[in-house]
Amino acid sequence: MMWYNKCYMYFSSKYFLSSVANSPKKTLTNYYNVTVDPARFDQAVAQLMSDMKSWAVNNSTKFFATGEVTNFSIEFSTIYGLVQCTPDMTKSQCQSCLEDLIDHFFERARGRIGARTIGIHCNIRYETYTFYEGPAMVQIDGTIPSQSTAPPPHPVPVNKGSMKKSKVILVITLAVVAASLSLAIFSFCLFKKRSHGRKIFLSENDNSKMNMENVDSFLIDFSTLKAATLNFNESNKLGEGGFGTVYKGILPNGQEIAVKRLSQNSGQGVKELKNELVLVAKLEHKNLVQVVGVCLEGQEKLLAYEFVPNRSLDTFLFDNERRQELDWQKRQRIINGVARGLQYMHEDSQLTIVHRDLKASNILLDSDMNPKISDFGLARLFQVDQTAHATSRVVGTYGYMAPEYAMHGLYSIKSDVFSFGVLLLEILTGRRNRGSIDGEHGEDILSSTWEHWIAGTITDTMDPLLDCPMNEVIRHMQIGLLCVQEDPMDRPCMSEVVIMLSGNTISLEAPSKPAFYLRRGGGSNSQIVSDDRSLQMSQNDISIAQLGAR
Repeated sequence: MMWYNKCYMYFSSKYFLSSVANSPKKTLTNYYNVTVDPARFDQAVAQLMSDMKSWAVNNSTKFFATGEVTNFSIEFSTIYGLVQCTPDMTKSQCQSCLEDLIDHFFERARGRIGARTIGIHCNIRYETYTFYEGPAMVQIDGTIPSQSTAPPPHPVPVNKGSMKKSKVILVITLAVVAASLSLAIFSFCLFKKRSHGRKIFLSENDNSKMNMENVDSFLIDFSTLKAATLNFNESNKLGEGGFGTVYKGILPNGQEIAVKRLSQNSGQGVKELKNELVLVAKLEHKNLVQVVGVCLEGQEKLLAYEFVPNRSLDTFLFDNERRQELDWQKRQRIINGVARGLQYMHEDSQLTIVHRDLKASNILLDSDMNPKISDFGLARLFQVDQTAHATSRVVGTYGYMAPEYAMHGLYSIKSDVFSFGVLLLEILTGRRNRGSIDGEHGEDILSSTWEHWIAGTITDTMDPLLDCPMNEVIRHMQIGLLCVQEDPMDRPCMSEVVIMLSGNTISLEAPSKPAFYLRRGGGSNSQIVSDDRSLQMSQNDISIAQLGAR
């Protein structure tokens, strides 16, 4: 067995995959012992391990959990932990494996400030420093017990000569107390003002949860954003749409931001803001836009994001002059970056997240033309063991929607794969799919690409401005067609797409006919009728149509 901090490898001359035996296992402990109340420390670790075991077994399809005991002691403010089983195990096998390992663990790690045990099928670890990425899935309050107060001092006799001095001291003391009381009242009012935003933020009823500390860390005062954008000056406007306006701003520390100020009558309210913030705060990837903060004061609802200087992909891709800046290398970089970002959302993050509105205007480009996926206002968190979800509120962008979502309200990670396929074909052809933003000037590129694929003239559909090997374009076209197949089960997952894009050594399957739910001649506001209801399709129900940095 070989192990590192983030992975370990085991090989044997005997076949071990069919067995749930966890031996051999190795325990590594920190050299230092807990010096203050070690029994309480061990009790906190045991509780943390038990809670993380329950989370990993019951709430994670990948059978792992991270956790922390906060506010534990002055010596160790936080205790961090992790438990994990190999994904080939069943729930009961994982639970049994972790229980046995925890018993084995405490026989060897009792009283140590950190330890880990690695087995073939499961492993556990705790430390007094953070050793994993992302927020903890399990949190335990380890509040320090109140200390006993010291006995009052013996009274000191006062003589007449010190009476005047005592009066002076009394006056000074009263002044200090009054000033401290005023400061406390002011601080309380300021806290109430900031916490009002937090209460609004947490009062909406949905399944997303976020701890108070994370919410507070993202709150920004309205006055700060007002000053950053020069009172939302028209010269700082980056874009405008149905939900409000996006402005460029500069924070006092010099950081450039994009501020989305929602209009009073926009459909995106506190629920959408909370959903977006919770999601983005949990995601850390170079191909996802990062949130800077949120403001919820009175009627004002604002989101602040990192500023991305090159605006969005559609401003290049669908402009005849600016599209010339997108050579093959840059387009490949954009395609691969978006694919990796989606793979992270679907498969590599702690939560499975479906975007539901992937499109060219939601792909922002940094100074090096690296893509960043934005606009998580409609993303949905999947609970454990869910593969698809239904909604009666079908919103998104007509032209990128998967047929099962547009017609039946069913969405899954394969819905995002379909949208990625449409985006990929747009990047290769340089043309907008009909209904993406402007149905009158778009075309059904899925149909035209498929017809040329069948006729063997697929290269006729590529952007004439591209100068690149034809075999690479043909391969990318085939990957795009695989992503837009009508049956979700036929579409690849994003990890498979990333592998397909990585080189020419992987053989590709022949694609089947793509979904033709956009009828020829249909407008962007036409209705699509399912078996049980009629859903009005919105051309752009969730994001800013002319979006710059968001």
